[in-house]
Amino acid sequence: MLRSVLPVALVAAAVAAPAAAQAAAPSAGSASLVREYEGTVVSVDRDTRTFRLRDTERGTVRIKVNRRTRYERIDGFAGLRAGLTNVEAVVKRVDGRWVAREVEISGGGGDHGGDDD
Repeated sequence: MLRSVLPVALVAAAVAAPAAAQAAAPSAGSASLVREYEGTVVSVDRDTRTFRLRDTERGTVRIKVNRRTRYERIDGFAGLRAGLTNVEAVVKRVDGRWVAREVEISGGGGDHGGDDD
């Protein structure tokens, strides 16, 4: 009995696995890849409107900005310079490039609602 049940179970698992994987995977057009990087600006290329950001966890990444990029606590693309630290970038993968949706200087200190008493 064990000999006949085992092959049936293996066949059922082999058929179910690809279907489950396909259902779990997002379609190519449905979900764009969005990430957040934080680190130090390594270089800025004003001509191509890109900058390189060294993230301590993910390595160095080249990020492109466009007219829709939002900036917080920084004076736009002109405010980026090599050596600038604590820069956060929320980026989206578009045509094989990381395009910035938002660039900001992280931190700022102050009270974040915690009570240390």
